[in-house]
Amino acid sequence: MQSSFGGYNSSMTTRKPLIAITQGDPAGIGPEIIVGAWQHPAIHQRCRPLVVGHPEILRRAVALLGADLRVVEVGAPEEAEPSPAAIPCIRAGSDDVLEVAAGALDARAGQAAFDALVAAARLALAGRVDAIATAPLHKEALRRAGHAYPGHTEILAELCHVDDYAMMLYLGPGAPLRSPAGLAVVHVTLHTALRAVFAELTPQAVLAKARLADRFMARLMDTRPRIGICALNPHGGEGGLFGDEEARILRPAVQQGLAEGLDLAGPLPADTLMIHARDGRFDAVVAMYHDQGHLALKLLGMHRAVNVTLGLPIIRTSVAHGTAMDIAWSGRAQAGSMIEAVGVASLLAAGG
Repeated sequence: MQSSFGGYNSSMTTRKPLIAITQGDPAGIGPEIIVGAWQHPAIHQRCRPLVVGHPEILRRAVALLGADLRVVEVGAPEEAEPSPAAIPCIRAGSDDVLEVAAGALDARAGQAAFDALVAAARLALAGRVDAIATAPLHKEALRRAGHAYPGHTEILAELCHVDDYAMMLYLGPGAPLRSPAGLAVVHVTLHTALRAVFAELTPQAVLAKARLADRFMARLMDTRPRIGICALNPHGGEGGLFGDEEARILRPAVQQGLAEGLDLAGPLPADTLMIHARDGRFDAVVAMYHDQGHLALKLLGMHRAVNVTLGLPIIRTSVAHGTAMDIAWSGRAQAGSMIEAVGVASLLAAGG
């Protein structure tokens, strides 16, 4: 697979960034895509990767894929000596996860994913790794383990003690996009029921996500990013015929953002907005709810898309897909999104 960040030059920094990759749910495809990504030369050109999880689970994934790799258990990031032939792994979680069946929803697997994430985040907060890239966890398994979080984003926000944060999907430059900086989609509401979206939308919430999108894309561009604001209702509400949220909530947010110097447009109907974004008119899009942003971006590049958590004091990227329990441990999982996630984390950690 051709990576969007294949042109990343590790000489941009005198020290390749140290990236902690969390193993995710051991019953899902996380271990497989880590091993698959490890065999991609660009990973080692960009960074010094290590894994946080259970080393025996990782060894099983190596055997499954027939990879010529050694898993080396280390006690600290400072001991890691990653190479195309060796995967350093910091142990996280208990041995009971070794009894979990492939593709099973299991509290033990949910706990293992949680333990790996917390361990990696604490290393990043302490400055012992430069960024984290996360393999997918399963939200139901997480809940069965007693952790009532909707997903990675909310766990990390709590660990980092931040309230102003957002989940962003990012697709790097390359076909079918025409923007040289790629395309970012930031979500105002995230893991919430559709019926709750209306209550959570405020001008302040929309503007906060636009500011986060602006700050992220500004790191990748020489000019101010152009940001399109999605309408909530069909056809942008048709002057109130299909809803008045555009006039009451979204337009005031856009006007305030323009007054602050942000380059905003909208609210615009989501179906046509994403076409304009694909064609290079916008560098970022602010979506009102989860599927409004996810569906369009994943259709543009499912296996190149990367999840980035904005607003944290640490760098966190992730694959843009789930645990794929239906194909887990069959050797069929594609590692493309993990390769991209590590690439984006490396680029951000290197000051890109």
